[in-house]
Amino acid sequence: HPYGAPGERVYRTGDLVRWRADGVLEFLGRADGQVKIRGFRVEPGEVQAVLMRHGAVRQAAVVVREDRPGDKRLVAYVVLDALTSPDELRSHAADRLPEHLVPSAVVVLDALPLTPNGKLDRKALPAPDVSSTSGGRAPRTPREEVLCGLFADVLGIPDVGVDDDFFHLGGHSLLAARLIGRIRPALGVEAGIRDLFQAPTVAALARRLDGAERARPALRPFERPDELPLSYAQQRLWFLDEAQGSAGGTAYNLPFAARLHGTVDPEALQAALGDLAGRHEALRTRFPAVDGLPRQTVVPAEQARPALVVDDRPRTPEELTATLRSAAAHRFDLAGELPLRAHLFTADTDEQVLLLVMHHIAADGWSMNPLLRDLATAYAARAAGDEPRWTTLPAQYADYTLWQRELLGDDTDPDSLLARQLDHWRATLADLPDHLSLPTDRPRPADAQADSRSEGALLPFRFDAELHRSLRELARETHSTLFMVVQAGLAALLTRLGAGTDIPLGTAVAGRTDEALDDLVGFFVNTLVLRTDTSGDPTFRELVARVRETD
Repeated sequence: HPYGAPGERVYRTGDLVRWRADGVLEFLGRADGQVKIRGFRVEPGEVQAVLMRHGAVRQAAVVVREDRPGDKRLVAYVVLDALTSPDELRSHAADRLPEHLVPSAVVVLDALPLTPNGKLDRKALPAPDVSSTSGGRAPRTPREEVLCGLFADVLGIPDVGVDDDFFHLGGHSLLAARLIGRIRPALGVEAGIRDLFQAPTVAALARRLDGAERARPALRPFERPDELPLSYAQQRLWFLDEAQGSAGGTAYNLPFAARLHGTVDPEALQAALGDLAGRHEALRTRFPAVDGLPRQTVVPAEQARPALVVDDRPRTPEELTATLRSAAAHRFDLAGELPLRAHLFTADTDEQVLLLVMHHIAADGWSMNPLLRDLATAYAARAAGDEPRWTTLPAQYADYTLWQRELLGDDTDPDSLLARQLDHWRATLADLPDHLSLPTDRPRPADAQADSRSEGALLPFRFDAELHRSLRELARETHSTLFMVVQAGLAALLTRLGAGTDIPLGTAVAGRTDEALDDLVGFFVNTLVLRTDTSGDPTFRELVARVRETD
């Protein structure tokens, strides 16, 4: 524990330590090996235990591999006592574990590689050879050939046959969005997530794309006008910030805290933050109003120095928590300051805490991976007295803003994409209930809009393994996703609790629909209203079908 008295250290349950010959305790790491994959907490030991319960498995090891940067996957390695297939072992795991715990690949070995002291040698574990699972039918047309290449590249496997199912090969929703973003520039046609769900093989998707619309223009660098507008996503947050005024809250702050071991060089960190802002324009953009309309003002890279506050005062754990909360509650002046601040606090003699605070107008959840990766690269270079070397980003957020305006057009033109989208949402949200009549634990304010508090609560719950298995099976049978099945269940429950038969639910989507946005820090998230009609006493399968059509 980092907060022992001077000269002391306290260990937590699950920490691995050993006595050295000189009587010193040496910290080795965590016994649970808990990691995070696609937003889920994953316990590899739990997966290993399930595999060991299969009668043919003598030994098993489960690790997280990142053979492609940013694409973490769970891989199982097994030694067998009896002949069985990797597919059988994956099915065994899938029947007993949540979907995010099922290994993307199972590798059969003659023996697990060990280090000289008898522990698993993770570095010696071979990369999985995830290849085509079909009978090997090769592409027959140029379109199929391109799609086979895109499937294989996005999934990180050597090759794909025309009858292979994208999702059976380890695809998931984030990879699906990436694949769709790759199809547009490669084939010059418009494709959507719906197309991939309804035609998940190369052969089926190639047929479905026959007659598809020509692809929209690709994202590219634009010549900057004198006055740079905001993206539609930024406009939402700017409006809310203006509406709240100086007394507004900090609901749209994005704080991120990391515990750092060893000594941190503040000067190198400050330089690295400048490098980070230089690489990602969104982090060095201010939002002043010109004649009442907000504009983006991108600060030149050489002038962009995000604030870094260094505070090395010793604090108790409680004091540090309070300090972090206070720093994370900084209210940004969007017109006058950069939307990124950093704090470096001392936790104990050999640990410090780095707190990054960003306004949501400059970044979203997806942004954290490229942001932290680029900050680490820049800091390592600056600490070594060098400058970071990285590939040039294909576009910046301001380019995305101008591309979005060009793509959507003007709403005064009834044939523009913007006008058609507005017509769609006006129809979709017509007569939307302003609230759901539910039995709550306290009266709803008479003026709900005036009740601008942003406090919320998180209610965790678990699906047991049998229920989860049944839900996954229902999703497969109805050609739906698990999300759709659970959404239908929630809509049915709210109706039963008295909320009526028109159930609108909000959900956020990543909004990164072009490959050029994958490594860019910026705010692309969009919130969709998914409206479910539960009227007419439908069966649950009928309700899932309604939800699937809407989603």
